[in-house]
Amino acid sequence: MRAPDPYIGREIAQGKYQIVQKIGSGGMGAVYKATQPNIGRMVAVKILHAKLVSRKDLVERFSREAKALAHLSHPNTVRVFDDGMLEDGSLYIVMEHLEGKNLNQTIRQKGPMPAERALPMMVQVCGALEEAHRAGIVHRDLKPENIFLCNQGGIVDFPKVLDFGLAKVTDKEMRPGAVALTQEGMIFGTPEFMSPEQAQGKLLDARSDLYSLAMILYEALTGKLPFDAARPMEFIQHQVMTPPLHLDARVPGRTFAPGLGDVIARAIAKDPDDRYQSAAEFAAALAEHAAGGTPAPPPSRPIPSTPTVAPPSAPPRPVVPLGTIIGVAVACLVVGAAVAVGVMLALKG
Repeated sequence: MRAPDPYIGREIAQGKYQIVQKIGSGGMGAVYKATQPNIGRMVAVKILHAKLVSRKDLVERFSREAKALAHLSHPNTVRVFDDGMLEDGSLYIVMEHLEGKNLNQTIRQKGPMPAERALPMMVQVCGALEEAHRAGIVHRDLKPENIFLCNQGGIVDFPKVLDFGLAKVTDKEMRPGAVALTQEGMIFGTPEFMSPEQAQGKLLDARSDLYSLAMILYEALTGKLPFDAARPMEFIQHQVMTPPLHLDARVPGRTFAPGLGDVIARAIAKDPDDRYQSAAEFAAALAEHAAGGTPAPPPSRPIPSTPTVAPPSAPPRPVVPLGTIIGVAVACLVVGAAVAVGVMLALKG
């Protein structure tokens, strides 16, 4: 029989919060629903397992999330209220409690979204990213699981960007327009949604997040990614090598507004210079289509052509754990030459 959770029913942080129930767990720790008795507010408390406090890499990742969120105030970014250490040595972060489902759960349960529902949500996410990027923060692990859809103030499908645990935050004082970069040769993220430069361990900037967000939108609209794969290594190879199948060709019989596929194709261009250069620019292009306006102008360089015949349906995306770091080597063929790409993945536990 599993031992009862030691935190449920307990007051923590000198009585500031009382744990009510567990609402999620993983290899690094757990998330609990809790009350803040002095003001009667419900909150979410993320607690890092005490046994992992000796792991400097995990502690740094945990504290990085609190540090990143402390610099952000956009309504579409989850809010953080408090953080610290418990009596048993465990680290905790207190965030707003959200009711709803993440985007991955929504797509899996109800299927692809119509553009008129998906585009306004992504425009709002772009707003959250624009603030983060201007503060010098690159998320690095955008995926459907980290976009939470809730009902806030009577607004349905109100997205909240979660999990800044892999975000890169500048150690210096935040400056408007400063973009933090990852250490070259190291990558973190989820293979299905990481940018080509992330999959190759290159230095990252805000445009990597835009690639990931466009991949999320592509899946939200079609229920598929722009190429088929079954294993993380295959996704990494595709991100680096494979021209993405155009949105209009992905699902036979499914059509989209003219130009929307070109907007997404620009956002998932292999070369960051061919993409939208800011979240605000990407949001403007999406907003025009969401409002039924004139399509955004084409990119400065032409979008590579892609096949017009959709491949067989992709298998379900495997659950990839985060928190476990593994070294992998990807052998890619580029113009007949073998290029070894060294990558390291941080996978969610």
